[in-house]
Amino acid sequence: MSEAKFSKRSTVSTSYEQSGSAPPGRGPTRINKVVFFGSAAGVLAIIAWSLIDQAGANAVIGAVVSWVGSTFGWWYSLIVVVVLLFVIGIALSKVGKTRLGPDHSRPGFNLFTWAAMLFAAGIGIDLMFFSVAEPVTQYLAPPTGDGSTVEAARMAMAWTLFHYGILGWGLYALIGLALAYFAYRHNLPLSIRSALYPILGKRIHGPLGHGVDIAAVLGAIFGIATSLGIGVAQLNFGLSFMFGIEESKGVQIALIALSVIMATISVLTGVEKGIRRLSELNIILCIVLMLFILFAGKTRFLLDGIVQNIGDTLSLFPGMALNTFAYDRPDAWLNGWTLFFWAWWIAWAPFVGLFLARISRGRTIRQFVAGVLVVPFAFILLWISIFGNSALSLVMGGNAEFGDIAMNTPERGFYSLLEQYPAVPLVAGIATFTGLLFYVTSADSGALVMANFTSHLKDSESDGPKWVRVFWAVATGLLTLAMLLIDGVATLQQATVIMGLPFSIVLVFIMLGLYKALRIERSLAGSYKKTLHTVLSSRTGAGGIEHHRSWHQRLARVMSYPGAEQAQRFVKDVVEPALEEVKAEFTDAGASGEMTIKPVGALGIDSVDLIIRHGGERTFKYQVYPVQLLVPSYAKVTSAGEKYYRMEVFSQEGSHGYDLMGRTREQIISDVLDQYEVHMSFLRGQSESAGRSRVSDDSPDKNDWDTDFDTGMIPTIKPAAKNARRDGDEIMEEENA
Repeated sequence: MSEAKFSKRSTVSTSYEQSGSAPPGRGPTRINKVVFFGSAAGVLAIIAWSLIDQAGANAVIGAVVSWVGSTFGWWYSLIVVVVLLFVIGIALSKVGKTRLGPDHSRPGFNLFTWAAMLFAAGIGIDLMFFSVAEPVTQYLAPPTGDGSTVEAARMAMAWTLFHYGILGWGLYALIGLALAYFAYRHNLPLSIRSALYPILGKRIHGPLGHGVDIAAVLGAIFGIATSLGIGVAQLNFGLSFMFGIEESKGVQIALIALSVIMATISVLTGVEKGIRRLSELNIILCIVLMLFILFAGKTRFLLDGIVQNIGDTLSLFPGMALNTFAYDRPDAWLNGWTLFFWAWWIAWAPFVGLFLARISRGRTIRQFVAGVLVVPFAFILLWISIFGNSALSLVMGGNAEFGDIAMNTPERGFYSLLEQYPAVPLVAGIATFTGLLFYVTSADSGALVMANFTSHLKDSESDGPKWVRVFWAVATGLLTLAMLLIDGVATLQQATVIMGLPFSIVLVFIMLGLYKALRIERSLAGSYKKTLHTVLSSRTGAGGIEHHRSWHQRLARVMSYPGAEQAQRFVKDVVEPALEEVKAEFTDAGASGEMTIKPVGALGIDSVDLIIRHGGERTFKYQVYPVQLLVPSYAKVTSAGEKYYRMEVFSQEGSHGYDLMGRTREQIISDVLDQYEVHMSFLRGQSESAGRSRVSDDSPDKNDWDTDFDTGMIPTIKPAAKNARRDGDEIMEEENA
């Protein structure tokens, strides 16, 4: 979708949207007191401890990370592989076609913008740091075998790409997929606890749910602080390199303060403005830097290296993925590299996953997983191959001084590499600005997500209060400062290994919850396919309810573009009596049903909902909702106005994509029964397989309610009316295409 299409306001709006007031029952976004104060207290306590007893904090963190590495190293290696296989399996399965939102929803960001944001949020300035430092370090001091050999050079690139590879992005894909699915498909809060609903049920609203979100916040803030600590050290040297500014704690404090200010400004502007624009600029500058090194350096060697690195990544990956070094374990290397990276990816997964969910509404599961796994890693592979092979070329060519700098003072490695090329001041300036953007996009997206984790949100598209975003931006800066004062980047790395462990357990339950929910999704889709090809086709023909209409009626409908008055008259004269008659029959038969009529904003047209409940099973919902569209240019000669209206049928899964305008009362009743038979087929299938038909246990009569913050009640299904309002642009674009 183009930027113009994204920014265009939906023409399907409510009176609340027109007036700017809030709908009934929808108050301002509020903090989740337990999660906010619990996580804030934990972070502030660690900051205070680190500042008061620096030596003691450093010693304790070092001892704990050694224990975690030796005891749970195998677990880190196993969980990242299982997660990757899980998300790939889901994407390739039949449920891969399921949209992260109602069936008619479409992505809100074009592919470039979406990829830029997920890349900028998922990878920070550490990519610049490690793309030079790690290949050189692995070449000179590999985990096994001799260093400074051709084989060591080849494995150095393999290890670097492995640590920054597809396993880490699999973690992001899992969390983002789970959050987006439950938020946009089932209207649960955009928080980690929602992914556990199929496992824990209503207990996610209590201490268990609070504990999960607190663990996510603590892991996220340490993961972000690690990137920011690396960024501060590198940017400090960049300023020294260009302007002679000394490398000192004072300068680093100033850089942290600057980043907090920039991140605060960015995060207050929201996703669509600040974070989006910074991410796009960031990716463009990265491409400029890559192309400069590629063509200003040994181009043929670098192109050979890219191809070889791709081959090594594909051929060596299986063995490296589960290599725990059981027979000759290099503990220091594992703790400092592989286990650190897995813990770091895990720590970042809640915050990046939520951010990815926030920008991925409307994509299918298959599109989402493929995009998250392939797009950013393809860019990372090119980046690391170009910069890493350039660095290795210098060391292998005899530049021992550069090798010593990249290995022992890694924050200087990137600039020391740039120093070997022409136009150093200009290129170093671009690199510094790019690093600052990496730094800020990590900080601002992190603050936004942690604010969302610690707040009760009005809906899945809203964000935490502005003051909460500012608090987390400042808290992240303070934590970065505290860890740097202890022992710099090394302490941040160690703390990340520790903080990633609790959340790695949560990953297992997220996979189980998502699996259970998607089984229901697959069963529902199977019921639609089976019933629509048997019962419905025999009654209505391949053309659905169109089969009952004469060719005169069908031609009249094609040439008609009804206005608001005609649509409202159709609702009053045909739709309401038809659904009322069906509801009465259901009631006489002993079923629990109700019909609701609500005006749709300033359109002057009513929406009509028919709801049939089935005890604790999934509710049947048949909603007729007005969708306002622009009259196509080729049809303006047959229409008196610029806009026309469709009365579309919505279920809990979204729009069914057809219009009822012009149908008779009997045809609408027949359509309701067709859809109800599909629903009953689904319920029978779930009953026969001893499965549940609902993801959430909350009361089905809450369908159109907003979250009740006082009771903790969460609506089970995204209201069809909201679907139509939010996705009106996409519907209109498809109609006018």
